[in-house]
Amino acid sequence: MALSYKARRRWSLVILLVGLPAYIVAAVTVVNWFDRPPIAVEFLIYVVLGIVWALPFKFVFRGVGQADPDAKDQ
Repeated sequence: MALSYKARRRWSLVILLVGLPAYIVAAVTVVNWFDRPPIAVEFLIYVVLGIVWALPFKFVFRGVGQADPDAKDQ
């Protein structure tokens, strides 16, 4: 079932305002459980985690910044 444009916009806001901060807290907590790695390794971990969070939500964010394709021209 495909989401409508309005539903994708709403879900993208929820993901960015609630999900992303929760993911950041979880990622920092998990990295802190281990002894502090060298700064380059820690940077690489955060870069990878920063990319990985968006992959499952790619379909939600696709086209959200564009004009509503279902809106009638005025």
